[in-house]
Amino acid sequence: MIVSLPMYDRPETAPATDRFWDLTRKQLAQRGISAPEALDRSSDIGAAWNSDELLLSQTCSLPFRTKFAGKVRIVGTPDIRLKDCPPGYYCSVLIAGPEDSRSRIEEFNGAVLAYNDELSQSGWAAPIAHAERRGMSFGGYYRTGSHEESAEAVAQGVAEIAALDVHSWRLIRRFCPLASSLRVLGQTGFTPGLPLITAMGELTDLLFAAVSAAIEVADPSDLELLPFRGIARIPEDAYLSLPKPGRPASPAVTASRQRRRR
Repeated sequence: MIVSLPMYDRPETAPATDRFWDLTRKQLAQRGISAPEALDRSSDIGAAWNSDELLLSQTCSLPFRTKFAGKVRIVGTPDIRLKDCPPGYYCSVLIAGPEDSRSRIEEFNGAVLAYNDELSQSGWAAPIAHAERRGMSFGGYYRTGSHEESAEAVAQGVAEIAALDVHSWRLIRRFCPLASSLRVLGQTGFTPGLPLITAMGELTDLLFAAVSAAIEVADPSDLELLPFRGIARIPEDAYLSLPKPGRPASPAVTASRQRRRR
């Protein structure tokens, strides 16, 4: 069996993530399911999501709807409890650099967007959809590999704007000094959050119950670091109905051009 919780796992949160998995594993044992003692942090997460041995993991909604729908089942969606947001939904914050005087997203028409990955709902699909609804588009793209590196790219002037998953932004503000130099312009619309998935569809209800019970007994200080303030059931169709964005132009060329201009 494979178990992983990779989406917000970083050195500062790893102990809390391990404790939460231990609670979940014990809840599964009470329900007759034997699960690995330790989370898998060594395997390629894409391969894990595609494995028939996947007991539990968390993925982003964009790879779910473009690659894994029909191959895995949604167990439930962790709820990070945002104000005025439906349970299990989330959004991205839009950030700009400290020396940028623009205050409205419309003023960033033609700007260079830093994004973590083409398969990220929060860092790629959400800002593209947000811009399109306003009749604008970005003029270039700089791929970074993570939300934290996107924030760093904006702080250093390599890119002009980025969209960061709101819980990732919580962690960046808590653990990364660079966050104090960034400005929040606004946020994208709410979309279904990052689902927990399994390849063992017959266990979805038991997995949901185990995660829900673990949330109830977890240390509140651990839950402050994790996306597990609750768990919601969101229909698969709510994910599959979201638009699928196209791929960006070459980020390397855009990045070097942006460095010369600033």
